[in-house]
Amino acid sequence: MRTKLAVVVAGASLLLAAVPVVAHHAFSAEFDANKPIKLKGTVTKMEWVNPHAWIHIDVKEPNGKVTSWMIEGGPPTGLIRRGFTKNSLLSGTEVVVEGFQAKGGAKRANGRDITFSNGQRLFLGSSGTGAPTDGRDPTERR
Repeated sequence: MRTKLAVVVAGASLLLAAVPVVAHHAFSAEFDANKPIKLKGTVTKMEWVNPHAWIHIDVKEPNGKVTSWMIEGGPPTGLIRRGFTKNSLLSGTEVVVEGFQAKGGAKRANGRDITFSNGQRLFLGSSGTGAPTDGRDPTERR
């Protein structure tokens, strides 16, 4: 009886341990490397969550309509190591984001770089996810 219980507990532990792995995805699962985008907008919200931080921005279209976008960044600890602070992306901050649009045309993107109104530019992406390599990631193997 104890052996069966031990097997059940071990199996349940393995299933629970696998949940975070399933939640993380490769770049190509959601984003299209052939759809680079450049968005100029205003930060409405910043989510410092794992495994990827999310920046929400409002982008004014040429016709005047405002469209909300979600921009995926690297993990919070990686962004902090690259120069971000908790005050870098407060609501109302004007930014330009370069990255790659989600497959299917959703208003989501994988952010590559972010440029602030003062000209400061920071790498926003996360390495090793399958995103196109172009030498802009300071942690990328060359």
